[in-house]
Amino acid sequence: MTKMTSRQRSCLVWTGFLFFLSFSVFAPSAVAQDTPTAPPQVPQITPPTAAQGQQQQQQPNDDRRQPSGAVKNAEPVNSSTYKIGAADILGIHVWNEPQFSGPVTVHEDGMITLPLLGDLKAGDMTPVQVEQEVTKALTKYVRQPLVTITVQEVGSKKYYMDGQIARPGEYPLVVPTTILEAISKAGGLAGFANPRHVYVLRGTRQIHFNYKDVLKGKKMSQNIELKPGDHVVVP
Repeated sequence: MTKMTSRQRSCLVWTGFLFFLSFSVFAPSAVAQDTPTAPPQVPQITPPTAAQGQQQQQQPNDDRRQPSGAVKNAEPVNSSTYKIGAADILGIHVWNEPQFSGPVTVHEDGMITLPLLGDLKAGDMTPVQVEQEVTKALTKYVRQPLVTITVQEVGSKKYYMDGQIARPGEYPLVVPTTILEAISKAGGLAGFANPRHVYVLRGTRQIHFNYKDVLKGKKMSQNIELKPGDHVVVP
């Protein structure tokens, strides 16, 4: 084996030193270039649309327009023509006077009872007429009272669907209703119904109704309007 001279050993040492120096200088920059630091993520804020902004602005106003004691889901009666009867539930609202507002039931004698006002007549009167009576009575306690009265539930005027009908039971007689309309509201006849022998039981009286004829436009005089307490019987 040939021995290395001192000059060869010196060159070998310098070569290793230069290699080490170049590695230590250029390696960190290469790593830094390969793995760049990601910029911090800034959360994106989506501005509200025009419709959302309008809804947010209207929401407080809608809440303020909903007065305390206001009646919801009132029966669709005609306030100028509907005659109030016993067992009807009235919704009374006096603007900005919650102590006088709320639902009241019409007694058997046709009277309603209100705080401080006592008994007031409501039977056989329209909601508009009762508004006038309540407004007049409230002038003793409230300056220029604003009164609204609606029929929240009809309990005095009902008819009944019996027998082979899709949805038997009792129905409020809110507006004038014929036999054919009553059958339609109840979902029509059931599968085993006898359409030619339908009748209305009014007290002890039976009023014949031929469903087939009326559908064909025949003998329309038998399609009478129902009265409170009538039973439409479908055999």
